[in-house]
Amino acid sequence: MSILEGKVIAITGASSGIGEATARLLANNGAQVVLGARRTENLKSITSSIRSKGGNAEYQVLDVTKADQMNDFINYTKETFGKVDVIINNAGVMPLSKLEALKVDEWNLMIDVNIRGVLHGIAAGLPIMKEQGFGQFINISSIGGHAVSPTAAVYCATKFAVRAISEGLRMEVEEGIRVTNISPGVTESELAETISDEKARQVMKEYRKNAIPSEAIARAIQFAIEQPADVDVNEMIVRPTASIS
Repeated sequence: MSILEGKVIAITGASSGIGEATARLLANNGAQVVLGARRTENLKSITSSIRSKGGNAEYQVLDVTKADQMNDFINYTKETFGKVDVIINNAGVMPLSKLEALKVDEWNLMIDVNIRGVLHGIAAGLPIMKEQGFGQFINISSIGGHAVSPTAAVYCATKFAVRAISEGLRMEVEEGIRVTNISPGVTESELAETISDEKARQVMKEYRKNAIPSEAIARAIQFAIEQPADVDVNEMIVRPTASIS
């Protein structure tokens, strides 16, 4: 029997990319997954596909920038399956541009989704995990959370923040609750589609030629979940072999 059999896992940003790949992989290995994202039709389609292959999946429309929606999402997960083993804070946006472009609305969007979204996931899930006496947060950062690059100052700042939040949470939580921070390198996803700055979009298009499939990050997530309860995988960087940064 799979180690994941019966585990209840809530995933944000699950309508495409890493979130979708993770939901499919974990459900295929026996987990009960709850998908959250803003795009209803995508969620319906992915959930239906998982069920058609014998997996156990539910979904709920979710905007991670709204604390009340995140609370509803995590509470729905617990009410549906009786517990919450893992929360994967995966939702993110990446509208890159130079600071001089002054795309303040895009800066605020990254702060709201990439930072507040993770904090809302923690706020919704931590009381439940404390009451249960077990649980795991998996927060998706980025290699942009380890080094800054041109056009990515604000994006990198948000991902540095995710690492800091993850490390602080790890040090503060009670025994039985694990915290994992995963930093993907360039990975196939729709993140680049949020770039409105044409120069930044072209740079990213070239950079993404070595992208690894989102399933690679899903496997890293699975690895972190499958470890014994006394093993906490705190930090992982997963990047293309061809990457030099």
